[in-house]
Amino acid sequence: MIQFSVSLDAAATAAKLIEAISAVPMGLVAHINGQANAAKRGITVPADQILEVFRPDFAVRVWQADKRAGIDIPLRIHIYAAASHTQVAMRSPGDVFAPYGNTQLDAIAAELAPIFNTILAALASYRLE
Repeated sequence: MIQFSVSLDAAATAAKLIEAISAVPMGLVAHINGQANAAKRGITVPADQILEVFRPDFAVRVWQADKRAGIDIPLRIHIYAAASHTQVAMRSPGDVFAPYGNTQLDAIAAELAPIFNTILAALASYRLE
């Protein structure tokens, strides 16, 4: 699990990541804003957002390698409030595909890892250690 805290609020964190997703380029499949969705029902919760990220060419390759792995795409970046900071968490592509024991998926994960590292690096100057 990749996990770190940032000095930005959740909205700014999501905006930086969405910009980075577009720049690499990958696709933002979905942006789930749990806090905003809860607010629509009159419920106040701490920040909780999920960015689902992938690209059709990678998806086709995953399906060809092992159709069962389709359940694990798109990959997700979780942005949430905890311990008075905004947290960012993600299961690495290698961790996501490792349970399948498939060399083709391992190769795809190896291609995806630097792409997602680049996306997360958009927050490097805001990371709290």
